[in-house]
Amino acid sequence: MFAHKLSMYLKNDGALAFKHKIEADIIPLLRQQEGFLEEITFLYLNGREVHAFSLWETAEHAEAYNRGTYPEVVRMLASVIEGRPLVRTYEVLNSTICNTVAAVSV
Repeated sequence: MFAHKLSMYLKNDGALAFKHKIEADIIPLLRQQEGFLEEITFLYLNGREVHAFSLWETAEHAEAYNRGTYPEVVRMLASVIEGRPLVRTYEVLNSTICNTVAAVSV
């Protein structure tokens, strides 16, 4: 499993608009991507710093998203973020998310 991490700063008082964009626009788009598993978004207590992790089955899925759909996601978020997000891709060494999802599905 691989994680694609976006680190970004929201415009002042942009947390609610950002949350709406993630739920209404970004997550439905991610669910259409091959290999997509999960999206987890963290908002720092200052209300402006955000870290969004999307989880992918393979590095190839994460990279295909990065090359294809990611630029569209940045355009969708442009009205609520400042500057360009910092992007990093990680190999996931440990996660209980898949186990939790599997247990709930049974």
